[in-house]
Amino acid sequence: MTAPEPSALPLRFGYGTNGLTDLRLDDALGLLADLGYEGVGLTLDHMHLDPLAPDLAARTRHVARRLDALGLAVTVETGARYVLDPRRKHGPSLLDPEPDDRARRVGLLVRAVQVAADLGAHAVHCFSGTVPDHTDEDTAWKRLTGTFGPVLDAASAAGVPLAVEPEPGHLLATLADFHHLRRALGDPEPLGLTLDIGHCQCLEPLAPADCVREAAPWLRHVQIEDMRRGVHEHLPFGDGEIDFPPVLAALAATGYRGLTVVELPRHSHAGPRFAAHSLPYLRRAARLAAERITGTSTVPSHGDPSATPEGSSTP
Repeated sequence: MTAPEPSALPLRFGYGTNGLTDLRLDDALGLLADLGYEGVGLTLDHMHLDPLAPDLAARTRHVARRLDALGLAVTVETGARYVLDPRRKHGPSLLDPEPDDRARRVGLLVRAVQVAADLGAHAVHCFSGTVPDHTDEDTAWKRLTGTFGPVLDAASAAGVPLAVEPEPGHLLATLADFHHLRRALGDPEPLGLTLDIGHCQCLEPLAPADCVREAAPWLRHVQIEDMRRGVHEHLPFGDGEIDFPPVLAALAATGYRGLTVVELPRHSHAGPRFAAHSLPYLRRAARLAAERITGTSTVPSHGDPSATPEGSSTP
């Protein structure tokens, strides 16, 4: 295992297991540690710590020991596409018309909180889901706020923050929507935010670095990848439009010390190669950011983090 290289900024980079679905979880964790990542975004799914299979507690203890041995921090993510329903992506959601279906999603999130507590995770990530057909937005918001109580109670009891992600196309799609939920719930202490940097580029009115600054008080988890304006497609670094040094500088300045996790779920077919290329890119972007802050430079000021073999974006 390679000792993690210190970042030029006080940031800790991880990689999401939803971008390594062709690997066994033990192998994926070993790969990330060998590459120098400091953590992992662990999506609970049928191939990686299945939350619905028998002996979850024993399997969780095994993963906890593995993480500890490898020196990897962890955030638990709940974005598995078909973990509850083999026919509906991300179904059932917290917005489903049937109370029993909403309860199944609540049950999964409560279980994820317990797994996170047993792993010593920094947060549990979740999202709202899309508005079902023939459902108006007011009804959808009432369903969403009505389902969060047991999850927030579990998070509070476990001491694990809940980190809601604004997701393009979902009811809760923007930072403004997160604040709407937060106010509707009475600003509960366990409720925090997952900020996806690509999503900021995709649809937020503010630039990604400004989104980071605006989100700072509620920031509990960060996902990162490249993206283009108006197109919700997670891209390898350098293939989109984001200028990453200002984003990383803003993130460091907020005091955020959780994981910043690479999110490339549609590139799992070549996950090890993308994982190997993503970390050098982020480290170089962090060095550029630090040099701009201090006024020093060991990298050409016009240099793009994707312009060298170390940071080449697409394998």
